[in-house]
Amino acid sequence: MPACSEDDCEEAAVVELHVPWDENRLVCAGHARVIARQDGVVADPLDEADDAWP
Repeated sequence: MPACSEDDCEEAAVVELHVPWDENRLVCAGHARVIARQDGVVADPLDEADDAWP
């Protein structure tokens, strides 16, 4: 699995965020929870990350 694209984060990316005003990002669950709260951001779980979700 790819690494989270956020600075100083070493977690595995489990979500692709579609950000209308920026490039899409692959991020960990923690960063996805925070960033996806912004209007217009859509979070898509990565298919290869199925085992990471409870």
